[in-house]
Amino acid sequence: MDTRSDQTLINDLRELIAALDRRVPRIEREAEDAIARDARELRRAALKRICDLGRLRRGEATRTLAQGTL
Repeated sequence: MDTRSDQTLINDLRELIAALDRRVPRIEREAEDAIARDARELRRAALKRICDLGRLRRGEATRTLAQGTL
């Protein structure tokens, strides 16, 4: 994946996290516990993916610097 695509994905994941953070639980829903649990897991997975993509980008920069081609 190229850098532009990585950045687009990171932005999309940040938007997803923001939407999950804005979500208001509806305790009247029978499945609210499961929905809230799924939302927490999705948020955790999105944050992990952002971190992973950040590490990949830093690794590319480090390799480029090591090669002297920056």
